[in-house]
Amino acid sequence: MTFLRTYSRAAFSLSKIAKKPLSSHQVILPKQQVFSVTNTTRNLRFYAARPKKLKERIEELIPERLEEIKYIKKEHGPKSMGSTTVDMVYGGMRGIKGLVWEGSVLDPEEGIKFRDLSIEECREKLPKVENGSEPLPEGLFWLLVTGEIPTKEQVSALSAEWAARSAIPSFVEELIDRCPNTLHPMSQFSIAVTALQHESSFAKEYQKGVDKKDYWHYVYEDAMDLISKLPNVVGRIYRNVYKDGKVPAIDAGKDYSYNLAKVLGFESNENFVELLRLYLTIHSDHEGGNVSAHTMKLVGSALSDPYLAFSAALNGLAGPLHGLANQEVVRWIIKMKDTIGESPNDETVREYVQNTLKQGKVIPGYGHAVLRKTDPRYTAQRDFALKHLPDYPLFKIVSQLYNIVPDVLSKQGKISNPWPNVDAHSGTLLQYYGLVEQNYYTVLFGVSRALGVLAQLIWDRALGFPIERPKSYSTKMIRKMFEEKK
Repeated sequence: MTFLRTYSRAAFSLSKIAKKPLSSHQVILPKQQVFSVTNTTRNLRFYAARPKKLKERIEELIPERLEEIKYIKKEHGPKSMGSTTVDMVYGGMRGIKGLVWEGSVLDPEEGIKFRDLSIEECREKLPKVENGSEPLPEGLFWLLVTGEIPTKEQVSALSAEWAARSAIPSFVEELIDRCPNTLHPMSQFSIAVTALQHESSFAKEYQKGVDKKDYWHYVYEDAMDLISKLPNVVGRIYRNVYKDGKVPAIDAGKDYSYNLAKVLGFESNENFVELLRLYLTIHSDHEGGNVSAHTMKLVGSALSDPYLAFSAALNGLAGPLHGLANQEVVRWIIKMKDTIGESPNDETVREYVQNTLKQGKVIPGYGHAVLRKTDPRYTAQRDFALKHLPDYPLFKIVSQLYNIVPDVLSKQGKISNPWPNVDAHSGTLLQYYGLVEQNYYTVLFGVSRALGVLAQLIWDRALGFPIERPKSYSTKMIRKMFEEKK
């Protein structure tokens, strides 16, 4: 008896294909679909319906999403989502509700959820490599785009497609090679992505006058190409700045994280590859209001192609108050270790933390603009460390800080969230596996963030979202607005 897999409910009329009654052998498909096959038609070939490709699934979802938004605007369009205060305007727009972001929502108490799934649920439910323990970021990208958990076959197909699209033009290679080693890796990253705009399908089709309802097709192609090329881009930057300049070839039979590890020179360490799978998954998206995500959405709303929009997002990510924070955490912890020793007691760590605060400095990696509890991304990395590197001295210090810093900050009474965020842990894991070049850490963050922001950009164009244009006021106008009413 032959068993075939299928992921479609399409019915097959095998008797019509065979042109004669069928009997004898049976082909059993899921959903109890049973078809008979005659002994006399041995040359007849049967194909189970193949898993849907990502682009096909998006095309199916677009009409549903358009109808949903049409309904929401009709039923709730005039309703208020909240008020805006002067404090919000002067406070970095925190708390202002003004963006649609489908891939993730950040809850102050529960943390980030990717399409309603927590990080732990993603780690449990998303496909993994055989004998692997961490989710493949290809699966997370599928989830962010569709809201659905993909099959292993769909994820494998995505891995293969990204590998097939991974080559970068020779002029981009030469551009990266000509950058001085003293130029920050994030600057080189941004330059390379901007140069890749030469390959933009969307930019070329827009110049031809493509119908706006088809914009998303070309944004999708650009997004897939851009994600695919990132390992070669960032691998070349790493090899030029820190190694011998030689970049190994992408392995077409491996997943995205393995190939990223390979271009960096770490593919032989299976645990490091697993770390990258976790890292790329949990850093991918953090709703739409953070600097890199909002920059991507804003620039993309002007119909700048995905390359230009992502380059802008990378420039935002490179800021010390955003993605650059992870390297600052590692530097602070290493400086602490060098000052008070590799195995300090809790009281010594507490004194060091208090002295840092007395100097008017912050404790890097603690606090968050939205979260009011420990960042689940921190917890996921801590779980990984407890499993793979429990005795690593830097991790032990990180654990001590986890137990000490929130108490110290809470007693100060000046911070609404004294708990660790994702940056408090990520650099320590990379240090353990030998990726010690701290200036490079935000580059890895950028590769991961591409998954989230490009997933949203596809939908922005598919749903025809307009250019962003919020209203601004001068300080003089704000005073006039309120004081003339007295």
